[in-house]
Amino acid sequence: MSFEPIAFTRQLIDIESISGNEANVAGFLEKALRGLGYKVQRFECAPDRFDVYALPNGVSSPDVVFSTHMDTVPPFITSSEDAENIYGRGACDAKGIISTQIAAVERLRNTNVRTGLLFLVGEERDSLGARVANGHAPGCRFLINGEPTDNRIAVASKGALRAEIIAEGKMAHSAYPALGESAIVKLVRALDRLIELELPKDPEIGDCTMNIGVIEGGRAPNVVPDHASAELLYRLIGDSAELKSSVRDAVRGYARADFTVELPFMRLRTVEGIPTMTASFTTDIPALTNWGEPILLGPGSIHVAHTTGEFLSKRELLDCIDLYVSVAKQLLS
Repeated sequence: MSFEPIAFTRQLIDIESISGNEANVAGFLEKALRGLGYKVQRFECAPDRFDVYALPNGVSSPDVVFSTHMDTVPPFITSSEDAENIYGRGACDAKGIISTQIAAVERLRNTNVRTGLLFLVGEERDSLGARVANGHAPGCRFLINGEPTDNRIAVASKGALRAEIIAEGKMAHSAYPALGESAIVKLVRALDRLIELELPKDPEIGDCTMNIGVIEGGRAPNVVPDHASAELLYRLIGDSAELKSSVRDAVRGYARADFTVELPFMRLRTVEGIPTMTASFTTDIPALTNWGEPILLGPGSIHVAHTTGEFLSKRELLDCIDLYVSVAKQLLS
C-alpha cells in the first residue's frame, strides 16, 4: 500500500476535529496506520478522546519519534486544492504535518533509523494529549515536533503566561455615581498601566508581547458596576518571575492579578544547514519532557494558521519530507 501525502492531507482536513472532538480523525489515523503495517496503540485521555502512537513493524524502541496534534481550532473548513496549495482547516496546523511525518517514517523504514509516530489531542486548548502521553514515553532519544515553521528549525519557543486582571467595586444607581465605586473604571486604569509597562526584550529571541483578549464587566448601563475582569496573554522570552512581579505592581490599587496558566520559554536544539527561526507560539513540547530532546520543525506558515484562508504549499509539504528524513539521520549520526 503506497502512501500519498497530498491526498491523505485532504482526507484528514475533511474530518472535523475541533479540540474535544478528535475521535473520528484519531480512529481514521489508527486504521490507516494499521493498513500501512504499523503497530498502533491508543493512549486514552478522556471519554472518546485518545492519542495515537504507532511503530513500524519490527521497531520496539524508537530512537526518534515524530509528533504533532490532531485537533484544530474552529470553525471547520473543508478541503480544496489548486496546482500549488492545499486549503482548509488544519492544512498547515497540523494535518498536513501529520501526512508529512508519516511519509518521512515510511522513507526511514528500510534504514537503521528506528522511528515512531505520536499524534495528540488537545494541543490547541490545554495540551491534554501531550500530558497523558508523557506518562507513556518509550525512552526515545529525540522528539521531532511538527508545527508550521516554514521548514525552518526553531532555536527557541516562546512561553505563555495567562493573567486574569480582576477589579472589584460597589454597585449604585448610575444617577448617583458617588455612592458607588466603578469596577470598570478601576479595570481600565489597571489595563492602561499594563499597556504602558515595559516588557523584556532579547536581541536573538525577540520581544515579550502582551495581548488583551477578553474584557468582561458590568450589569446594566444604569448600574455602577461592582465587578470587571480582563484576560491577558503574555508571550514569554525567559523566566516569568520578574514579569509577574511587575504586573502585580502595575495594577496595585486598582485590581489584582491572578496567573492561571503558564508554559515555559524553551531553547531548542538546531541542526546544521537548516535555516532557523524563533517560534512566538507555544507547542506541546513543554508537556513532552519524557520523549527525548526536542526539535521543532514543520511546513507551512503560522501566519495563515487559525485563519479562514489557511493553506499549505504542496511543494513545502514535499520538501519537508526530505527535511525530516535528513534531520532524523543527522541526529543519530
